[in-house]
Amino acid sequence: MEKNLKLIWDFRGPTAKQTAEHHEIHLKEYSTAQNLTLTTTGTMDISELYSIAYMIVTPTEMPEVRDALKPHRGQYAE
Repeated sequence: MEKNLKLIWDFRGPTAKQTAEHHEIHLKEYSTAQNLTLTTTGTMDISELYSIAYMIVTPTEMPEVRDALKPHRGQYAE
């Protein structure tokens, strides 16, 4: 069984949390518009000045999503 992938966008600075939350809205919109298999998105606060937004995708959908949305990094989803 293939592991799903977590595509991550990093945001830093005093508005990192708000920016990550806003970015997640667009990730959800993209997921719906493209009829992606998985619709898991979220945000996480790493510190007061560092937050991330993420989207979980299948390995087969990853190249299309990566090329369209340009995440900063990715890792296997847990």
